[in-house]
Formats: sequence, structure tokens, C-alpha cells
Amino acid sequence: MKAKIAVMGSGSWATALLKILTHNHHEVSWWVRQQSTIDYVHKFHHNPNYLSSVEIKLAADKIGTHAKDLIKGVDYILMATPSAYFKSAVEGLNKDDLKGKHIISAIKGLIQPENISVSQYMHEKFDIPLDHFTNISGPCHAEEVAAEKLSYLTFASLDEDTARFISGFFKCRFLYTSASHDLHGTEYASVLKNVYALAAGVSVGLGYGDNFRAVFISSSMLEMEHFINSVCRGKRNLMEAAYLGDTMVTAYSQYSRNRTFGVMIGKGYSINAATLELNMIAEGYYATNSLHAIAQAKGVRMPILNTMFEILYEAKPAEQAFKVLAAEIV
Repeated sequence: MKAKIAVMGSGSWATALLKILTHNHHEVSWWVRQQSTIDYVHKFHHNPNYLSSVEIKLAADKIGTHAKDLIKGVDYILMATPSAYFKSAVEGLNKDDLKGKHIISAIKGLIQPENISVSQYMHEKFDIPLDHFTNISGPCHAEEVAAEKLSYLTFASLDEDTARFISGFFKCRFLYTSASHDLHGTEYASVLKNVYALAAGVSVGLGYGDNFRAVFISSSMLEMEHFINSVCRGKRNLMEAAYLGDTMVTAYSQYSRNRTFGVMIGKGYSINAATLELNMIAEGYYATNSLHAIAQAKGVRMPILNTMFEILYEAKPAEQAFKVLAAEIV
């Protein structure tokens, strides 16, 4: 089946997913924030800012800055913006524009200042039924998709058959897919793993070794399980790829912007300096603030999350904070 899908976002992850959908010959339209990017794509058929090796061949009327026009006539909307820019991406849309459409989210953050998931936000603001929502989880890096290295994605909906159907849009020679019923759990796992990847990077910057990170990842998964089960009860196995696999690849990979951001913080960079050098959004930074607020409100004990909050938002020296954490996670 060839689907009609609008992709919203022009970063590396959006570009990688666009590559998959066009590779599979779906009818795709693409919302891009800046006209200069669109002009470049029309002329050179590549994204000038991200994954420039990916060839993009879309008709001129299929790329634009006006979301309302681009989503007309599509059945599916793939959201792939950084969470910090999500509200501006849907600004100008109303409930009627989205009525009857299925939302696929590749966003790995919470919506601020509400501190809620993308599915919750779309449900509350646009009356999107939760069974019209699918979340995408890894383990998967955009750079490896662009290089057509074998990758894996998990699709989660309240109805697992729906997730399996949606996953079929993306399955191809270099991408394997699986389905899950754990919509809300995978959403939170996608956010939490960025915080843990950022913390793993801090440990690298501070000079901690592999032995520490092995214990750290084990403790992260226990903390993740405790948090998710506290905010959305349900049957799940955190040893599956959408949870453990996604956390591991984000915490260890050279492509992980969250890990890279953390390394710089561990080496003594300020938040502003690390942000400027990375030149990309590190979702874990924003996620730390949102998740900390939820954990405080729910009374969930989160030593790793609290440590990162102290470092990122209370200016506690990373070396001092990790000495305390290293003893606490034993």
C-alpha cells in the first residue's frame, strides 16, 4: 500500500525518515521551516544542513513552509521536529485541519511548559484520539539510515495491529521494524534515554571508564522502569529494543548528539558553549527539566535524573555530582 504522508521537520531525523518513505515510493509532502532550505533542495536535491548525502527528489509543490497546505489530502502526518520547536510547527493548525488524520511521532522530547508527551498534547489541544497516534522508537541513528546500514525501528500504538500496519510504511531492505502496544511507555523511554545518554557523555568527559558506564546503564534501566511504571502502568519488558536498545545506542554511539553534549559538559564547557559548538538540539537538556518536574510531582526517586538536573540547571560541578552518584548507583 502506498500512503499519503506529510513529514514535518527538516533536521537529520526528519531527513532520514523522508529518505525511507520516498525509497518505499509513498506519496510524500515535506514541511520545512526555512524558505532558504527549500530553495537549496529545489536546486541541488539535498538538505544543506543535515545528512547532505541523502538525495531528495520531491516535486516543487510538495515542499513548503505552510503546514496547513501540505497536510491537505494526506492521511498520515509524521512529526519529526525537535520538541522545543514542536509548538511553532503546529502553530496555525486547528482541529479541523487534523481531523481524521493519523499522527506518527518521531519526537524524542516532552512538550514544555506543560511537561506532557506529544500524544497527550495532540489529544488535549487538537482532539486527536489516542488510537490515532503512533510513536517511533529506535535503536536507530539517522546517519546510519542515510548510509543504508541495517537499522531497527519500533512502532507503538494502543492497538498493536495499527502499529504493525504503520511500520509497514517504513520497512525496507536496510530497515527492520517491530510493533508494540506500549504507546505511552515508549514515548517516555525515548525521552529518558536522552538524559541517560547525556549523563554517559558527562562520565566520558570526566574520565570515567567502561566499567563505570556498564553499571551506570544497568542503573539507568532500573530508574527508567521505576519512572515509567509510576506514570503509566502497563505490561512491558524494558529489555526490548525500544527501551534498552535505544538507551544503549544513544549512550554509546559516536553519532549521539546527547552523548556528545554530555562529553563537553564533563570537560567543563558551559551550557551555552556546548550548545554553540554542537549546533544541534540536545533533547536530553530540555528533557531533564521536564522529567525532573514530573518526578518531583509524582514522588519518584530518580538519582541519575536528579544528578543531571543539579549539573544542568543548578550549576553543580559535574565532578562533584558524579562522585556522589557513583556511590549511590552501586
